[in-house]
Amino acid sequence: MTKPARLYIALINVHGLVRGHDLELGRDADTGGQIKYVLELARALITHPRVERVDLFTRQIFDAKISEDYAKPIEELEPGAYIVRLNCGPRRYLRKEVLWPYIDSFADQALKHIRHVGRVPDILHSHYADGGYVGARLSGLLEVPLVHTGHSLGRVKRHRLMDQGIKPEVIENQYHMSQRIEAEEMVLDNAAMVIASTQQEIGQQYSIYDNYQPRSMVVIPPGVDLKHFHPPKQKYEKPPIYYELVRFLHNPAKPIILALSRPDVRKNISTLVRAFGENDRLRKKANLVIVVGNRDDIHTMEKGPRGVLTELLLLIDRYDLYGSVAYPKHQQAEDVPNYYRLAAKSHGIFVNPALTEPFGLTLLEAAASGLPIIATEDGGPRDIVAHCKNGVLIDPLDVDRLGNVMLEALSNREQWLRWSRSGIKGTELHFSWQGHVRKYLREIDNVIKQTRKRKGTTTLIKSRLPISDRLVVCDIDNTLIGDKAALTELLQKLQDTEGHIGFGVATGRRIDSAKKVLNEWKVPMPDFFITSVGSEIHYGPKLFEDISWKRHIEYRWKPEAIREAMRDMPGIRLQPKEDQREHKISYFIDPTKAPMMREIIRHLRKLNLYVNAIYSHQAYLDLLPVRASKGAALRYLADKWDIQIDRVLVAGDSGNDEEMLNGDTLGVVVGNHSPELEKLRDRDRIYFAEGQYAWGIIQGIEHYDFLNVIRV
Repeated sequence: MTKPARLYIALINVHGLVRGHDLELGRDADTGGQIKYVLELARALITHPRVERVDLFTRQIFDAKISEDYAKPIEELEPGAYIVRLNCGPRRYLRKEVLWPYIDSFADQALKHIRHVGRVPDILHSHYADGGYVGARLSGLLEVPLVHTGHSLGRVKRHRLMDQGIKPEVIENQYHMSQRIEAEEMVLDNAAMVIASTQQEIGQQYSIYDNYQPRSMVVIPPGVDLKHFHPPKQKYEKPPIYYELVRFLHNPAKPIILALSRPDVRKNISTLVRAFGENDRLRKKANLVIVVGNRDDIHTMEKGPRGVLTELLLLIDRYDLYGSVAYPKHQQAEDVPNYYRLAAKSHGIFVNPALTEPFGLTLLEAAASGLPIIATEDGGPRDIVAHCKNGVLIDPLDVDRLGNVMLEALSNREQWLRWSRSGIKGTELHFSWQGHVRKYLREIDNVIKQTRKRKGTTTLIKSRLPISDRLVVCDIDNTLIGDKAALTELLQKLQDTEGHIGFGVATGRRIDSAKKVLNEWKVPMPDFFITSVGSEIHYGPKLFEDISWKRHIEYRWKPEAIREAMRDMPGIRLQPKEDQREHKISYFIDPTKAPMMREIIRHLRKLNLYVNAIYSHQAYLDLLPVRASKGAALRYLADKWDIQIDRVLVAGDSGNDEEMLNGDTLGVVVGNHSPELEKLRDRDRIYFAEGQYAWGIIQGIEHYDFLNVIRV
């Protein structure tokens, strides 16, 4: 049997300061855990016998303010693994938000390098939105599968910035968020596989994207370098950094509470300082060591880091923490393992109080060093603590609770020892780079094989969306309506929720038709309408149209050309003019005479026409823009109103409800459903009710206990 060819993998990480030694982690917001991850991934991949070459594409920088290392076109990491620096826009160092105009040039330069190598990569693996944009373009040009790791997602970041009171226009001007999100949508539409660090990242972050495709997403947690991160030895000699810390501390022998991050407001270091400063027993018990990147003159730093460090110093002064807090100005990459070991040797703890943490490499490094952890409950730390059992999760905004948890962790020596041993064991078992690469390559092999195979209402008039924490979304015909008694009972149940549950309809009907039929059945005005099979969204009694959605789905939409291409198709005829919409072309279809759906799609694709084809009730065919559907509209709406997709109950009866039912929504298929939904019967999170019409919706609500504490 012939051995499979060894792989050439191209990693794409456009921004930040990337070199193979003396990493400047924390220097700015662009040079953090993502940079460390891609470098360690490249090194780990090339050690595997299945991999022949790894190229890490990044930006070439000529700037007197930074090292000349970043101008070298090629840097060997290990034999067979290289950093490849590509010309992209101005020569000077630029933050990632202003790189967008030059990204196409980066892709062109990458093509030149690939031609120079003389071999097309087997896999492109892009990182972050800018890398994803490049990866999607290269994937199309080279016909190579694209794998993507998001690291941080634009929609999520935008929500959190708005929660902090920052105006949308300020967010857009500073972060170019629309362009970033558009790139992320394009990546999700093109990627053969998306790698996430945790299941939460898939279910709660990627799920708010229009092009959310959970079947193409896998969880592969990052690894930790166990050669560098290990517990202190019995005969432990204090490292040089100890003497740097001593000059800050009155009693350096006390246990260390260690925090290590970039000077970023999202890392929430200020809450940690408050928790320490406001807990007298904790201040007597321990020292606080805060390592937040390198600094020379805070006044000359960028606005974000400058604000974080200024607040840090002001808090230290407010609580008079001099002699109890160390905040060194400089550190090298090789100092980081020593910080963890020094804290572990002092029987201290590591604290990550970030507002959210997509994964948390520092938590793994601390765990591997035998240092127990206290971490935010939002994001990756859940998985780390679940596997390692080496600490506790906290609400990052609860100052009093954080102080008490730190005190208890430092005071219970038996628990400390148990957490320390468990963390060491857990990282070895679950988070080694060797394990990461094994799973990574298994999934890559599957992607390559698949690619080869392919080539052969009930709301009050006043909207409840601003205060809703969950949604009920129903198809209209044969789901919501059809049984008056059931409808009356359902409406009463929703009315009794006192406004915390939003209600909407998602239908193939036009907006005027949907409103008319709901009036006939005496259904109160829904909070929103998703109509014309997901191609339109309207809100409230005035039917305010969502123009942003309308613009979004314009992508690749050529209605006149589509109508012409379908004109002579057997078994298919246009529905009346009143059933046609700007972004929906509707047909009657005779399944005994018409081609198979895949043949219709293939016919259109050959003409460079891209549609989302919705077949329902074995009688109707709707052609929509490729980005439009009930499911996509629903996820867009949930994102817009900041409602988690796993808190959305969706009820339907036919094929045009399928995408809406799939994924992490809570699906309900009513008893009188069409045969085309039978294939969903064994899917997770899809409940097949026995009750027909609204009785089935009621049964679904009871099945998930949706009006109380949701269960799946």
